[in-house]
Amino acid sequence: MTDILQIIVNGLFVLAVILIWFMIGWQLLLTLAGYFHHVSSMKERRNVDTDAEAQELPGVSILIPAHNEDVVIDATLRAMRALSYPEEKLEIIVINDGSTDRTGDIVRQHAMEDPRIICFDVPAGEGGKGKSRALNLGFRRARFPVIAVYDADNTPAADALRYLTVQLVRHPELGAVLGKFRTVNKTRTLLTRFINIETLSFQGILQAGRWKMMRIATLPGTNFVIRREIIEELGGWDEDAITEDSELSIRMYMQGWKIKFIPYSVTFEQEPETWSVWIRQRTRWVRGNNYVSKKFLGQWKALRSRRLRFEVFNAVALYYIFFVAIVISDLLFILAATGVIAIPLPGPYTLVWIMAVVLFYAEIMLALSYDHEDSFIAFLLIGAMYLVYSQLWLVVVAKALYMDVIRKEGMTWAKTVRFARDGKGGPE
Repeated sequence: MTDILQIIVNGLFVLAVILIWFMIGWQLLLTLAGYFHHVSSMKERRNVDTDAEAQELPGVSILIPAHNEDVVIDATLRAMRALSYPEEKLEIIVINDGSTDRTGDIVRQHAMEDPRIICFDVPAGEGGKGKSRALNLGFRRARFPVIAVYDADNTPAADALRYLTVQLVRHPELGAVLGKFRTVNKTRTLLTRFINIETLSFQGILQAGRWKMMRIATLPGTNFVIRREIIEELGGWDEDAITEDSELSIRMYMQGWKIKFIPYSVTFEQEPETWSVWIRQRTRWVRGNNYVSKKFLGQWKALRSRRLRFEVFNAVALYYIFFVAIVISDLLFILAATGVIAIPLPGPYTLVWIMAVVLFYAEIMLALSYDHEDSFIAFLLIGAMYLVYSQLWLVVVAKALYMDVIRKEGMTWAKTVRFARDGKGGPE
């Protein structure tokens, strides 16, 4: 190996170590902050439970976009009807968005049994244009001052909605409040077990940690409430955004609103059970993130708050710092293992990698413990996730970059495929 090539290899190795430790170190801070948020949230929940009945709860219009959801919509509506919320202050609007299956029939049957349920059929020719479009159409039909959004496969706990709206009553500075989503089909396949660990970690570390440290959280696609006036002020959801939740979050922050994460408002949702469905869904997420990053990086001067600028930077770093670090690390490992290159740099690099693995495990296991999912099986799955699941994220990010940068394909919304469920709600 020439001297110049050796310098390049050594430099890439050091860069990989720095980037990976940057991610792990930042995640460690978020993990600690997330832990304190979990502790304070449990105290807050006990306080809410003791005096929530004295709160004057606002009227809520629940919006449920539904495009060919007959496999899951019945269980969803049963869960909505069981919400512990004043009946006269709740309407449940299912936006039947161009469905060609039995979705509309199932919703109308529920509407006959419960007057709070409304089947809003998107006019012919206007359906199937994405979740943002469906939400904008459904919003026009809503009549209450608070809007809640749930995906068509969601079965929230009975108290989930009440916990969210109480926060808006108590804290006028909050524009929106989001809860936790959990995987209803977590034991169905190896993939759903991986996703369950990923989603609980994301919420227990990134969502909880950012809220505790910086009073920042990002709206998910489901289980959140938002003040009606904000949607009107912002002109609705961006219909060009296929990750409409993160796009709306940043616009809210630009207007000075706050978004709070409370982990004790829980809904259960279905996750992809096959790798092909997962890749399509995650590619859509990354492309949506690319759109949001490009949109708001172009408005950098308008992002006056350092917290807001950091949030936009985080949207970029979430995928691409991880992407660069893991690609470099994997390539160097393969080349070194096959004897193509050598990395003779002095230093305790073995200890550095061991400590990185230990922290990686510790952070995720702590986040899983909040929902009593920190089992030995989970410990084994975390190792398998790094070898399989995390590496497939590289494929997803690369595919999204190819579609956006090389082919410059237009954004098209695609519904995640649903799978038949065994029960009527709650975890399997």
